[in-house]
Order: sequence, then C-alpha cells, then structure tokens
Amino acid sequence: SGKLHQHGTTETSQATLASVSPVFAVMKFDKEGNTTYFEKKKTELYQELGLQARDLRFQHVMSIATRNNRIIMRMEFLKAVITPEFLLLLDYRNLSLEHWLLSQLASQLAGEGQLVTYSLPFEFRAIEAILHYWISKLQGRLNTLQPQILETLEALVDPKLLSVDRSKLHILLQNGKSLSELETDLKVFKETILEILDEEEVIEELCLSKWTDPQVFEESASGIDHAEEMELLLENYYRQAEDLANEARELRVLIDDSESIIFINLDSHRNVMMRLNLQLTMGTFSVSLFGLIGVAFGMNLESSLEEDPRIFWLVTGIMFLGSGLIWRRLLSFLGRHLEPPLPPHVPAVLKKSQPAAGRVEIKNTLKAETFGLSRTLSNQ
Repeated sequence: SGKLHQHGTTETSQATLASVSPVFAVMKFDKEGNTTYFEKKKTELYQELGLQARDLRFQHVMSIATRNNRIIMRMEFLKAVITPEFLLLLDYRNLSLEHWLLSQLASQLAGEGQLVTYSLPFEFRAIEAILHYWISKLQGRLNTLQPQILETLEALVDPKLLSVDRSKLHILLQNGKSLSELETDLKVFKETILEILDEEEVIEELCLSKWTDPQVFEESASGIDHAEEMELLLENYYRQAEDLANEARELRVLIDDSESIIFINLDSHRNVMMRLNLQLTMGTFSVSLFGLIGVAFGMNLESSLEEDPRIFWLVTGIMFLGSGLIWRRLLSFLGRHLEPPLPPHVPAVLKKSQPAAGRVEIKNTLKAETFGLSRTLSNQ
C-alpha cells in the first residue's frame, strides 16, 4: 500500500508539473523559407528535439552551443534552435523581431537574400541570418546615438557660453548610459564568438549537415572544408563587432575629452569672475584708504581750513587722485603675477627648413647631447 501511495503521488506531481509547464509560441522555417506557427509545451518540445529541459531554459544572456546535433542560440530576447532541416524561433512576439521575421528571414533562409552562405548547408544560412540581424541591431543603436552625442557635445563645448545648459548635460548623461550599455553588448557578443573560435571541436559540431547529409560529407571528403567556412563566417562578424566597438570607444573618448574642455571653460570663466572681484576689492580698498581724509575733516574739529572754500575741492581731488594711483599700482602688481609664462626659447637652427636627413641628424644630435648631459648630472 505504501508503494502504491508513493506511485500515485509521483504520477500526481508529474501531472501537476506538466500542467504548469511553460508554453512556447514557436515560428518554424524550413529550407525553402516556408513558415508555420504553433504553440507547444516546453516538455513536449524538448522531447521532440531530443534535448534536455535545461537546453530550453533561455535567460537574457548570449551564447551559442550545440547538443545532440542541434544548435541552440541565445541572443538575449532572440531564442533559436537550429537543425539541418529547419529553424525554430521561440517566443518571437517582439515588435522589432517580428518585423524582421516577416520581412527578411524567410527570404534569407531560402537563398534569395544577400547572405554569403546561400550555397552552403541550411545551418550556415540560419546562423548568418541571426548574426546579421544582431549586428545590424547593434549598428542601428550606434547610428542613433552618434549624431545625438556629437550634437550635444558641440553645444556644450562652445567657448562663448558662460554657463552649461543643464538640459544638455542631462541628455549627455542619458546618451552616455546608452553608450555604456551598447559597449557591454558588443563586448559580450565578441566574447561569445571568440569562445567558439578558440575551440576547433565546437566549430566542427556547428557543421550539422556534415554528420547527417551524405552529400555534404562527400563534399567535405573531397576538399570542401565546412569547418573552415564556419570559422570564416564567425570571424567576419567578430571583425564587424570589433569595428563597432572601436567606433563606440572613440565616442567614449570624445565624451571624456569634451568633459575636460567643459571643465576648462568653466574654470576660465570662474577665474575671470574672481579676477574682476579682486579688482573691485582693490578699488574699494583704495577709495576707503583715502576716504579717511574726509573722515578726519568731518570730525567737527575747529581749524582755519574749513573757512577756505577751495579746501573742499583740493581735499576731494587729493582723495580721488590718491585712490586712482593706488588702484593702478595694485592692478599692475596683479598683472605681473597673473601673466602667463613666456614660451620656451626655440633654437634658431630648428626654425630653418632643413632636408629630411638634416632634420634627422639634428634630432639625433640633440638626443645624444641630452643623454650625455643626463649622464653627467647623474655622475655629479
């Protein structure tokens, strides 16, 4: 009775797991480009394909793997299973992905597109179509970000602006974040392909038709190396991803350089304001210093000077003249200490136009003199 109860419990648990098993919306493409749609439970699907349950556990990661003569491709939201006869796309209900599926993928798999591998077995066309779609998507993201970043930087780096537009900085911050995400996606894409290129056995396993189709096997025996074709295919898209990564890196360097220029401009304007404030402070000090004369005469002290009407103008003139002289003296002192240093003296022999051989000889001579001087100083 205990065994019967345990067996009944096991059947009940299996039935419960089967009832809650996820259902995949599947789009199927054959060699001729014909398309069919259907829904199937995960358990039924991996049993038909001869896979394990973990093989259809698609996370938002990027990987290309083989199992039981099947290629499993994970490109974040793009989930595909490739066989020598057909291509399955799971959970294809995405706006951009669905548009590509309906407009391009069927014709590419049928050999009507511009894919290089149209004369090779079906899995070559399927892999190239998916990689081409993904690299085009990354290229589109870069093409969208690049003009926005350049336009924002051009507005921010303008030296005529005394302040920085905060809205432009907010836009630049958002674009920088999107650029970082793009760089991460490109890095993961490159690492995924590079892991395959480093393993010759994996490249051989990607050639599915070589082990199932006798005609393809005979072609391989006669000198057509399908593994080499697969390696060239992967290297091509690795180079394209590397080019995109270089362009994204140049944008990142441009953003960093522009930030330095922005800080330099702000520091320059801040220095101008500080210098103006210092000049006004010195002027106030000069006026206050000679204003003590007026304070002295305003103390209601009796003297014979207040009876002369010319004394007021004389004292006022002395006050303004003395204040102006002191302010001028302070400004000249400030100018001497804030002047930029003179450029280093350039020898006259370097200014003359010399032939190439002469310039090289002069450069070598200067290097030798510098080296000898450094050795002399070190000995001393």
